[in-house]
Amino acid sequence: MNEKVRFIAKAGIIAAIYAAVTVLVAPLSYGSLQMRISEALTVLPYFTKASIPGLFIGCLLANFFGSPLGMLDVVLGSLSTLVAALWASKIKTKAFVPLPSIIVNALVVPYVLWQALGVPYLPSVLYVGLGQAIVTYVLGYPLLLYIDKNSSLKERILD
Repeated sequence: MNEKVRFIAKAGIIAAIYAAVTVLVAPLSYGSLQMRISEALTVLPYFTKASIPGLFIGCLLANFFGSPLGMLDVVLGSLSTLVAALWASKIKTKAFVPLPSIIVNALVVPYVLWQALGVPYLPSVLYVGLGQAIVTYVLGYPLLLYIDKNSSLKERILD
């Protein structure tokens, strides 16, 4: 298969999974205390560059169709996912791959919550950061380790 087509297909699949999971568990995905299960996928940039646009587009779609926080969330939330994915793609130590998602979202999402809902910024930094840490280290990091151990999975899907 053509490499460009393969790249676009992988990015599209990741985007679809991210958006679907986010919207399906919407009560957990949006609001002042959020644990967006789809953020477990933010470890995928460790394996494939296709996950970078995939995560960005998935977040964009999820925020556009599901977020009660408006266009600010669509724009800033999606851009924060893009920045975190780009940063994560540069990390070589597996244990640190979830950190960009935690840090970027803990700083950006509380601003959106403050603007949209009047939620105080500093407490939100802790809540959003904690939610991100739980999802990315309890779900995402084991996903990273599982994929890394399964060479056939890495070769067929992610490489």
